[in-house]
Amino acid sequence: MGHGHQHHHGHDHHHPHQHGATESGDLPEALDLTVPDEELSPGQLSRRGVLRSAGLLGAGMAGAGLVTGATGALTPAAAAGQAGRGGGRPGRLRWLAGDHHIHTQFSPDAMYRVEDQVRNGSRHGLDWMVITDHGNENHSRIGVEKVNPEIRAARETYDDTLVFQGLEWNIPSAEHGTVFVHPGSDEVRVLKQFETDYDGSVNGASGNSPANEALAIAGLDFLAEQVRRRTVRDALMLANHPARQGVDSPHEIRGWRDAQPRIAVGFEGAPGHQAAGIPAPHGQGSGRGYYTGSPGPNSFPGYPAESYRTWGGFDWMTATVGGLWDSLLAEGKPWWITANSDSHVNYADTSARPEGSDYDRDGFHGDPVYAGAGLNLGAGDFWPGQYSRTHVGARDFSYAAVMDGIRAGRVWVDHGGLIAGLDAQLNGGGRSVTLGDTLMVRRGTRVRLKLRIALAAVPNWANFVPRLARVDVIRGAVTGAVSDADSFHAPDTRVVKSWEVDQTEGTVTLTYDLGKVADPCYVRVRGTDGKRVQTGLGGADVDPHGPALDVEGDADPWEDLWFYANPMWVLPE
Repeated sequence: MGHGHQHHHGHDHHHPHQHGATESGDLPEALDLTVPDEELSPGQLSRRGVLRSAGLLGAGMAGAGLVTGATGALTPAAAAGQAGRGGGRPGRLRWLAGDHHIHTQFSPDAMYRVEDQVRNGSRHGLDWMVITDHGNENHSRIGVEKVNPEIRAARETYDDTLVFQGLEWNIPSAEHGTVFVHPGSDEVRVLKQFETDYDGSVNGASGNSPANEALAIAGLDFLAEQVRRRTVRDALMLANHPARQGVDSPHEIRGWRDAQPRIAVGFEGAPGHQAAGIPAPHGQGSGRGYYTGSPGPNSFPGYPAESYRTWGGFDWMTATVGGLWDSLLAEGKPWWITANSDSHVNYADTSARPEGSDYDRDGFHGDPVYAGAGLNLGAGDFWPGQYSRTHVGARDFSYAAVMDGIRAGRVWVDHGGLIAGLDAQLNGGGRSVTLGDTLMVRRGTRVRLKLRIALAAVPNWANFVPRLARVDVIRGAVTGAVSDADSFHAPDTRVVKSWEVDQTEGTVTLTYDLGKVADPCYVRVRGTDGKRVQTGLGGADVDPHGPALDVEGDADPWEDLWFYANPMWVLPE
């Protein structure tokens, strides 16, 4: 299970940190029960106490099959050729909370030091973070290099937090994306060359055209080649706020995934900037995620008006049952969702950029300063981990394990600490798999989905304990490759089971019987506090109680909480 949203990392800055232990895969001492309480620092002991009080340490709820994630479409031949597929090798996953979309003073529209973001992300319970400053000429010229020493310093100071270096890629012919690499001696060189050669802004390649789409694929090919050559150990790309401007067309998303399925692995199921929805006068009164626009000249013309708004804080591509995400899953194509802060300037903060700060001149903003009395209620972002969390099932506590977990789809996401942990497994034929994997069984085998959900036990960062009201199972048929790469419908996908949750503490166990499965299918789950729901875009037969369309100016994110999990497939043979 994922550990609680509000644990506190006990950093003792008077003692040296052994960052090498993190690299080797050891757990932070607060989480390692082989380390006695009396050997912990006061801060580490406090963190362990919070986890114990939430029932999330020593609870034995992290067990799940350690299985490799899919890298191609789920044909029987492809699935059978993947090590561990459907085998459910015994083992335990460590669910590590993180955020892959964070900005610093090296972005023109942000302001914080790396230290500020990592310190606060750590305070809000994150185990891993990715620094992703905007791609632009200044950043490619000096920012990639100048931010690296700060990232390396944060890795040493916060030895129980994994800090990746990445950037926010202006995808040629499309929107933005997180690109990040495994730490190493060539991380700066690879990111710098990637940004210089393949960033849409740097290369004047933002508009729609076949040439720009090809440049995006070339950038993914470049990353794959750096991994193949072992210049960097690993690299990943996740598309950011994909429906915000409507410029990520379905065929482009399919094209990224198909070109490099080990590099381009998913998109933000929920964008950052969630505080933007807090109504005035207590907040900006905008739209969650800054999803307030309308079609532009580069937008895909097939997207409806509803796609330019969030639904329960989630992107339309994810929130619509039978929509674009499901259309990919129905092809048998692994494509994962995440959630993050997109932190630039944070709600209720008391700091500001210093006078005379000149990003165009220096390539970065000066260190933030105290802004005087009053809170910045006009900011649209939360601190990393304060509201959005991406939980990754990792084999150990290391950079490689987080990247492997993301690639394998062992990911669930939540807002506002709605739940404390999730263990989801498909069982059948004596086998068991977890999120992101495929259960291979004989045709006609009875298959069951088992969920164990640790309910929230401690207040979130808005100082209330969230209550889970409903859990939904969504099931779709795997129908194979589409003839039209711009398809964004999966007509055979619908909500097949819902539970009203009356329990308010402890662990909820839920079981859904898929029956005797004869044809390939997938299932995914979501849950809500039930405060804002409406019939989904596909109608009541498809989604009777889905997330509600977020209304600009009246979309308090704390009053509308959801969790979503990545899918699992069943492949009868």
